[in-house]
Amino acid sequence: MGSEMTKLKVTQIKSKIGTKQNHRDSLRTLGLRKIRQSVVREDTPQNRGLIHTVRHLVEVEEVKS
Repeated sequence: MGSEMTKLKVTQIKSKIGTKQNHRDSLRTLGLRKIRQSVVREDTPQNRGLIHTVRHLVEVEEVKS
């Protein structure tokens, strides 16, 4: 196996106003605070779960690193 780890670029595209508390908590855990803010995270099952919870509020791209 190579040392390349796939990373995910997560961009918030919708507001968290009016969403459930667990959605707001998931965005905060991912490091997202503002619309159009992006973060790069490791592609792990934990991060995939957080992204799945807020999939209607974010956009995801795979990034090779």
